Amino acid sequence: MRILIVEDEHRIAATIKKGLEQERYVADIAYSGTEGYDLAIVEEYDVILLDIMLPGMNGLELCRALREKKIHTPILMLTAKSQIQDKIIGLNGGADDYLTKPFSFEELLARIRALTRRPKKTLSNMLTVADLQLDPQRYDVVRKHRKISLTNKEFALLEYLMRNAESILTKDQIITHVWDYDSDILPNTVEVYIGNLRKKIDFAFKNKKPLIKTVRGFGYKISP
Repeated sequence: MRILIVEDEHRIAATIKKGLEQERYVADIAYSGTEGYDLAIVEEYDVILLDIMLPGMNGLELCRALREKKIHTPILMLTAKSQIQDKIIGLNGGADDYLTKPFSFEELLARIRALTRRPKKTLSNMLTVADLQLDPQRYDVVRKHRKISLTNKEFALLEYLMRNAESILTKDQIITHVWDYDSDILPNTVEVYIGNLRKKIDFAFKNKKPLIKTVRGFGYKISP
């Protein structure tokens, strides 16, 4: 899961980013509304955390601009304002939820999870492809009743593949969703991580059908 944090207070932004990364999310930061807009229209995000009081373009203006661009990424408004009217303005402007500062990280995480339970191809928290199961909240991966240990990046890659089961994903799509904007990605990075996943998901189960496929000239997919 990839999240964009649009927050001009550097300490708050850094704290949220650190917490999200510990929960195995990928997070980018924009410190102004203009920077947030530029990132949101060229990169793909699963959720946008958007402060209202921002330099350049405030959060309400940014939210409206993204919706006018037909970008429907779930938006969670973060603001120190607590007036009911402010919440109504934010929600009417296209936001999906609203959280007033100060807030606990646990509540923020719960709101994010609620928003990310809405993807079109996933109707429940548990992701399943054949006999492979992934629990995004417990960070458990199981195949044939055997628990599989993955690194954070391996888990994020497998989750992205499983959320898009049967779909062919290009290397660029994978990099966009699994690595943050500032990561230094080598050309064969995706191949290396796909290889690591295959060892743990497919090769370790010799009598089972491989689930991760290479579609030559296009990318990768996971399917029964």
